[in-house]
Amino acid sequence: MWQPLDFPFKRATHYAPVTLDGRRVIQADADNSVSLYRRTLRIEPSGLGRVSFSWMVPELIPGADLSRQDSEDAPVRLVLGFDGDMGRLAGRDRLLFDLIEGIVGETPPYATLMYVWDNRAAVGSVIVAARTGRIRKIVVDSGPRQTSVWRFHERDIVSDFKKAFGEEPGALTSIALMTDSDNTHSKVRAFYGEVRLLERSGVQP
Repeated sequence: MWQPLDFPFKRATHYAPVTLDGRRVIQADADNSVSLYRRTLRIEPSGLGRVSFSWMVPELIPGADLSRQDSEDAPVRLVLGFDGDMGRLAGRDRLLFDLIEGIVGETPPYATLMYVWDNRAAVGSVIVAARTGRIRKIVVDSGPRQTSVWRFHERDIVSDFKKAFGEEPGALTSIALMTDSDNTHSKVRAFYGEVRLLERSGVQP
């Protein structure tokens, strides 16, 4: 089941089912806000296959830049969380994870892979989060040329994880939508279509 995940001390993005272009989608509205619309699960590495998703962005966020901590916002993200050996975390990451757990009430994933739409980075780029190397973003859409049209993507999870992190993935433990504008103090609306996980042994609805 998909559920909102809000962050303490942050205004939450609003996610709601709507009908658009004749199909049911999720509308995300961010107003100086950030939160996830998340589903927890567990797929072991041997079962990981492909993920398909779609989104539509009427307008990008002026000034947003996913490579900069002070402007790290995006109109759309698909966020995959992975399990792993927390004992392998660098000391800086361990301190950050402990801080996040104290604030949010749960431990972050060992590794987080995001598919994102960035204002300027080239498609195929890997952006490492400014705060931790355990969050990495693959740019699948870039710039304003394809706003206001549906963009469809299908990605190989294991290949993308190895490209981003240079290692094999652990079990997939969560999948989430994320529209945020808290760093740029702006407003943005976006739409998400169905997300499907196509396992090696079949389809995970």
